[in-house]
Amino acid sequence: MRVVIAKPGLDGHDRGAKVIARALRDAGMEVIYTGLHQTPEQIVETVLEEDADALGLSILSGAHMTLVPRVLELMAEKGVADVCLVVGGTIPNDDADALRAMGVAEVFTPGSSTGDIVEFLSARAAA
Repeated sequence: MRVVIAKPGLDGHDRGAKVIARALRDAGMEVIYTGLHQTPEQIVETVLEEDADALGLSILSGAHMTLVPRVLELMAEKGVADVCLVVGGTIPNDDADALRAMGVAEVFTPGSSTGDIVEFLSARAAA
């Protein structure tokens, strides 16, 4: 399974994204980490270029209700809406429900275990 991990927007904190990337690699997944300050356009282009099976967005800035819909829109435009999109970060429960309704497969908030994230993506890969 190929997973792109991305940090959209101006959020400069990437420790969590790096921890998740390491956990996914340890589970045998191929991980492409895009680095900080990526635009939705850059992120979706990476998903295309890397032929990714999943995309994980890490957002701590509070801009998730702006950035995630744009990523979903671009994924649909570029024909990769079938790529499993998960989001992690400080996201209120009401916003997490709204993101799921938009098409996000799952939202992982602080305290989520790396094992749960690996298990979720592994189950998606097997489906």
